[in-house]
Amino acid sequence: MSTPVLRVRNLNVWLSNHHIVRQVNMEVPDKCVYALMGPSGSGKSTLLRALNRLLDIYEEARVEGEVLLDGVNIYDPKVDPIWVRRRIGMVFQYPNPFPHMSIYDNVAIGPKLNRMVKSKRELDELVKWALEKAYLWDEVKNRLDMPASKLSGGQKQRLSIARALALKPRLLLMDEPTANLDPVATEKIEELIVELKKEIPIVLVTHSPEQAARIADYTAFLYRGELIEVGPTGRIFTQPRHPLTEKYLLRRL
Repeated sequence: MSTPVLRVRNLNVWLSNHHIVRQVNMEVPDKCVYALMGPSGSGKSTLLRALNRLLDIYEEARVEGEVLLDGVNIYDPKVDPIWVRRRIGMVFQYPNPFPHMSIYDNVAIGPKLNRMVKSKRELDELVKWALEKAYLWDEVKNRLDMPASKLSGGQKQRLSIARALALKPRLLLMDEPTANLDPVATEKIEELIVELKKEIPIVLVTHSPEQAARIADYTAFLYRGELIEVGPTGRIFTQPRHPLTEKYLLRRL
C-alpha cells in the first residue's frame, strides 16, 4: 500500500444518543478505489459524511477522532470546513445537479464561486476538462446551455461527478452512486470510476458486494458501525478472515 492520502484514526460518530460509527481506523492510498460495504444501517453513509465534515450541518451529530488528509487533521479547529469540502469532493446516491441551471453552469459554479479561474477562456477549458473526465463531453458539447433537468438519470449522475471534479479535489467520496441507475448507466459509471482512480483516490460506499469485487482495489466491511475487516479486494472476497465478512458475502447477514 502506498503512502495514504487519507488516514482515519479512532473515529467515532454519534447522532443524538446513537453511537453510529465506532472506533474506525482506515487508510486510503493514492490512485485507488476503496470500497465500504455492509448491510443497510451499518453506518457506511455516516462514515462517508464524516470524512469531509458534512456532518457539521447536523446539530445532533458529534464526531471524535482524527481524519487526516495528507497529514492535515480536517477536524482541527483551525481548519475551515469549506476548504475541506473543496479538497474532498462528494457524489451522492441521487443525482443532484441544479435542475434549472444549464449543463455548463452546473460545472462552472464551483470554480467561479471559489475564484479558481481568471478568464472566461480558462473557465471554458475547465468545464470541458471536467465533462471529459466524467465521460459526458461528447454527449453534451453541442447543448451546454440546456437545463440539466433534461438529461437522463445516468447523465445527471455523470454531471454531478463533473461538478465535483471541477474543483480539482484531492479525494472523491461516492455514496452508492449507481443505486438508482439502470445496468447500462451503472456500467458507464463503473468504467468512469476505474478511469478516474488513475488520478484521484475514490472512497466508494456500495450496497453491492459484486460492485466492490468488480472495481475496488481495497474493500472494507462495516457492520453495526465497526470496521470488521479490510484488505485487498481479491483477498477479502476469496479468503475473508472474519466470520461476519464471510456471512455477509454469502448473503447470510
